[in-house]
Amino acid sequence: MPGDVMGKPLAISMGEPAGIGPDLILAAYAARAELALPPFCVFGNTEFLAQRARRLGIDIPLASVSPDEASSRFDTTLPVVEVGGPVPDTPGEIDPLAGRTVIAAIERAVAAVRTGSCRGLVTAPIHKAALYHAGFTHPGHTEFLAALCADGGAPRRPVMMLAHEGLRAVPLTIHVPLLEVPRLVTGQAVIETVRIVHHDLKHRFGIAAPRIALAGLNPHAGESGSIGREEIDIIAPAVAQLAAEGIDVVGPLPGDTLFYPPHWRTYDAVIAMYHDQALIPIKTVAFDEAVNVTLGLPIVRTSPDHGTAFDLAGTGRASPKSFLAAIRMADAMTRERDA
Repeated sequence: MPGDVMGKPLAISMGEPAGIGPDLILAAYAARAELALPPFCVFGNTEFLAQRARRLGIDIPLASVSPDEASSRFDTTLPVVEVGGPVPDTPGEIDPLAGRTVIAAIERAVAAVRTGSCRGLVTAPIHKAALYHAGFTHPGHTEFLAALCADGGAPRRPVMMLAHEGLRAVPLTIHVPLLEVPRLVTGQAVIETVRIVHHDLKHRFGIAAPRIALAGLNPHAGESGSIGREEIDIIAPAVAQLAAEGIDVVGPLPGDTLFYPPHWRTYDAVIAMYHDQALIPIKTVAFDEAVNVTLGLPIVRTSPDHGTAFDLAGTGRASPKSFLAAIRMADAMTRERDA
């Protein structure tokens, strides 16, 4: 990333209009000075954001700008990179017509980061069911970002990390049925994921010598093969290969004790075998403060670790903690580090 990176804004995609994402963006900008937030620009619909601000009683100026103008305008106006399309202000009520704008906002925000106009991406929550009517075909936000960064080739392996302070959890498999998990837990998947996590811990998080642990797939990590052999046949050989490469990785370890916080904190990241095995622990200890980070991409992307919360949209009662943490983490991850 160029040496003048700190003069560039973060890109924030607007997210689902019927959810709390726009509320959090507007509230964050309103408190930008007291929170000492870095400059950002919102990829979304200016008219909609103005309507939502009025609904919330947030009195802030908004202006349609280019990403290159955003940092110089940030002190006095919320910079919005205009994405056209119908976007009604109907909190809690999804409108299929708005889906195209939501998708376009993500696409344009990713493009702005990749071309260097913005230095990192923070995504507000989307609602996949609302986007399917607009042609969305991906299992989740993470996989969509991987496809956008594929440059016409096969998408990179997207790696989801949930982080809170020194606790980091990574699911090896993400948005798949539990029945499919054993088939997808392969030696190659373990090796690729650990390599990506190791690389990004060093180059995105500045950890000189990352220490990584892997959870087992089965109860008690298979208990020496008596409760399943995936640990013996798949995970352990992959760990041995990675250790031979010089990566500090251990496992497989029993998942029911690995996430005990004092144990968890001895590692820079723990890789679980499936979605809930990773997300339940992090959401238990940091439900409204954890950050979702996508590793393995040519860009920095963070997101709040929560959904659209339709019941809170337009009320001003949504907690901003995770969203603010996502902004701060994207800021920290893009401070003059080499990818």
